[in-house]
Amino acid sequence: MTLQSGLQESKAVIACPTNHNIGDLMNGLKAEKAQGRLRARQPVAVIDIGSNSVRQVIYEGMTRAPAVLFNEKVLCGLGRGLANSGRMDDGAVERSFKAIRRFRALSRQLGVSQTFILATAATRDAENGKEFVKTIEEICGSNVEVLTGKMEAHHTANGIISGFHNPDGIVGDIGGGSLELAVVGATNTDGQTFPLGGLQLRDLSNGNLEKARNIAAEQIRKCKIKWHNGARNFYAVGGTWRSLAKLHLNHNDYPLQVIHHYQVRSGEFVNFCDEVINGDVEDIAGISSVSKNRRSLLPYGAIVLAETLKHLDAKQVLLSSLGIREGYLYSRLKKHEREKDVLLEAAWDLAILRARSPAHSAELADWTGKAFKTLEIGETEEERRYRIAACYLADIGWRAHPDYRATQSLGIISNAGFVGLSHEGRAYLSMANFYRYQGLRQNVKAPAIAKLAGRRATFLARLLAGFFRLGYLYSGSTPGILKQIEFVKNQNGYFMNLPAEIGDLSGERPDLRLRQLAREAGAQITLQII
Repeated sequence: MTLQSGLQESKAVIACPTNHNIGDLMNGLKAEKAQGRLRARQPVAVIDIGSNSVRQVIYEGMTRAPAVLFNEKVLCGLGRGLANSGRMDDGAVERSFKAIRRFRALSRQLGVSQTFILATAATRDAENGKEFVKTIEEICGSNVEVLTGKMEAHHTANGIISGFHNPDGIVGDIGGGSLELAVVGATNTDGQTFPLGGLQLRDLSNGNLEKARNIAAEQIRKCKIKWHNGARNFYAVGGTWRSLAKLHLNHNDYPLQVIHHYQVRSGEFVNFCDEVINGDVEDIAGISSVSKNRRSLLPYGAIVLAETLKHLDAKQVLLSSLGIREGYLYSRLKKHEREKDVLLEAAWDLAILRARSPAHSAELADWTGKAFKTLEIGETEEERRYRIAACYLADIGWRAHPDYRATQSLGIISNAGFVGLSHEGRAYLSMANFYRYQGLRQNVKAPAIAKLAGRRATFLARLLAGFFRLGYLYSGSTPGILKQIEFVKNQNGYFMNLPAEIGDLSGERPDLRLRQLAREAGAQITLQII
């Protein structure tokens, strides 16, 4: 979305009568999308027919940062017993048809413009796979794309590319029937597939974990995937591995309940996998965070992950909430859309939906960027992205009661469905907006998420909050003001120049905020009305 089109979307406002007569209210909404939706977008859906689950995700639109409108899965277990029988179980097939009929009805209800149907290991391997596909195509009126193992690996790699900023390493995607491995950060994203999905491994080993470990080790030794360079990041995809990560996260009282970009040293995760394999899963602290229907496959997922990490000699594991579905949609975007920054796109969308003036948010990003340069606050490319995103999000809490704007903004940003940023980056964005409202006094208690931010991120977050606190006092969230206020440096020091025509905006509170900003920046900044 361009800046201009985003602003156009934000202009439409639904008038609501003051007496709140329900009939009048509904007439006012006729043919309109709710204000919580971006109006120019048409929903698209992906139905993912896996070996364990059948899932439909409906996205707000075909964009670089698609928001999820609806997400539902049914654990049909199509791959259960397939390794021994060669067929998908009849009961699982019927459950899948029933789920897909429901998904189809929901798609019509939500005005889905296009549905993509993907089928993976169980469907391509089963003797009754072709018959199964034919019935689904009759139900949906759409073609089913049965993916090869290499296609699965390719789309999963695209999912990582779509959800991480400049990813580099190897991605692994575990499903019920297979494991796919592929390189990311290289031109070639072709990969390999292995019969190591959770259901498949349980069937092949007859439920014997020691036998399952031997099977996994033997299969992984056939891996020909090599690191592109020295990064050695392993990106883990798939419901079983996300459940493992959720268990690890809660087991260690981690201060953020966000799986995407959860990062753990490889050796630490291998040791945790061994704990899951060798002990009783139900006795592990934090197990209540994992749904009961996922727990039985955790030891098998742990075996595959541990053997993979050891064979590849990975340095760290990064969890991804994005995978084959998002990778498939990403591959269908035009080149200029794929090249957009997914974090900045999502932050801008939220500014359109919640800020008083998205144009002011954009001006804030430009104003702080120039001020950082003048004050000689250097930024890495990553830090620059985070600053811009924080500026886009700086006004999303304005409707809250003043006493709760800090905690509301913190909660929204720290738990938002953003991708393309690390957990430290999420802490930076959250803290900048928390301190904007909570203040920069030394006795302000830092939020729990501050534990994820190093000294540098904390410094930048507080500094940016200082600019927010000053800038909003002058602009009142009105576009056109900040661009007139300039930070300059000369032989006498640093100055903030305020044009005489808006000089009346100066006062005691802005002066105090300027002194606070100067303290955070470690510089003397003098106000000049010129």
